[in-house]
Amino acid sequence: MYSVIKTAVVCGFESLPVQVETDVSDGMPSFDMVGFLTSEVKEARERVRTALKNAGFRLPAKKITINLTPADVRKSGTGCDLPMAASVLAAFGFLDEHILSSYLLLGEVGLNGSILPTKGVLSAAVLAQKEGMQGIVVPWENAREAAILDTVKVIPVKNLKEFVQICQQELPETCFYREQQDFWKTEYDVDFAELRGQPMLRRACEIAVGGMHNLLMMGPPGSGKTMAAKRIPTILPELSREEKLELSQIYSLCGLLDQERIIQNERPFRSPHHTVTAQALVGGGKQPHPGEISLAHHGILFLDELAEFKPGILDVLREPLEEKKVHISRVGGSFVYPADFMLVASTNPCPCGFYPNLNRCNCRPQAIKNYIGRISQAFLNRMDLCVETEEVRYTTMKDMREEESSAVIRARVKRVHEIQRERFRGRRYRFNSQMNMEDLEKYCVLDAESAERMQEKYEEYHLSARTYGKILKTARTIADLAGAEHIQWGHLEEAFVFRNPDKNYWRRD
Repeated sequence: MYSVIKTAVVCGFESLPVQVETDVSDGMPSFDMVGFLTSEVKEARERVRTALKNAGFRLPAKKITINLTPADVRKSGTGCDLPMAASVLAAFGFLDEHILSSYLLLGEVGLNGSILPTKGVLSAAVLAQKEGMQGIVVPWENAREAAILDTVKVIPVKNLKEFVQICQQELPETCFYREQQDFWKTEYDVDFAELRGQPMLRRACEIAVGGMHNLLMMGPPGSGKTMAAKRIPTILPELSREEKLELSQIYSLCGLLDQERIIQNERPFRSPHHTVTAQALVGGGKQPHPGEISLAHHGILFLDELAEFKPGILDVLREPLEEKKVHISRVGGSFVYPADFMLVASTNPCPCGFYPNLNRCNCRPQAIKNYIGRISQAFLNRMDLCVETEEVRYTTMKDMREEESSAVIRARVKRVHEIQRERFRGRRYRFNSQMNMEDLEKYCVLDAESAERMQEKYEEYHLSARTYGKILKTARTIADLAGAEHIQWGHLEEAFVFRNPDKNYWRRD
């Protein structure tokens, strides 16, 4: 007796199709499993055998062999429990496997026969859609997640008895799950209008978002750095449906989907603590999983108190910042996770935080130098803008004039993003910050006067080739915000203003 049931296993960011084959034959009673399995999949043998017994299915004493193919794909997670149980039941004739031939099965099995939620259901549903399958059988708790895709039928089940009963009725229409809630609405509970004063900081945030440039904020405690960073997602254009789905897949793999909303509608804002490990930041582990940079995909990765991070931690961000993805190699294979995020960081200028206000700063010059030196020049070169914030005065806090709202700023940013979308049509990238050398020479042409002044600034700021390119890209974004076709000296001058902290704090004369 032989049966085949289809399932899926997570491999990096995506799910891969897997077939669960079961053969039942005469011989010494046994229950064997093969197919490049991790420990939690191997343990499914005891879970499935006990669950079937407690669900009331009496299996004859036979030799049972389960094979998960393809054999070269490492099988991990607990989602294979349900398809294994279904394959065994089909092999013994308790259900007709052909009814499930166009369905993916996913779910963990409890010892009492209950079907428990598992991670990566949305990714499996996307796979079912790509493979042209009719639907997916999932635990009840995962039904809303799987129902995001309109073209995939969802069959939620609570236990093995219910699952077999549904299959015996040849999947009646009443067994399919439908979700009426609108998943796709985007709402934020913060607004840029709440940020008082700080015109330079507000301007830097708009420029950074306009071209998806990395931003470093320096200033004393309580000057609005964190407040501004948390509001940056509100001035970014709304995520497209495809981006929301991609982001939700990542959160599904980590078990972080909000069960009330299911879809990750808002751009993510991730703020790991400065004690974070490299593995937690970029992803990895014995069983690879996405890190903070992948959870910040299409959104903001905010590194608060940047100088407090270990230097080695910051260095691991270099490749993802350039590649917009992270590669993780393990014995079981290589995994790729998306990591297209905007990096925003903040730091105090000294250990006490109040330099250069000598009336409040009590740090020695060497202590200031050592503190700020924890941020390497190599990392700093990857920051497009650097802005200094000021202490907020009492009069500013009590000023009742309304500041620009996120909606107003977002409208300008959206227009600039559309300009860049047309500019880079047919390219692999969409924003000024991602320009290659060819496009840099094409879209960042300087007139004779600007080129001459640029040379003077180049020597004054001791620029590297990388920083020079970033200043041109920033100037291109400033020109786009101004509606200018060509970069003018005023645009370059403003771009240099946002490199002043670089010159003041890190330059070595």
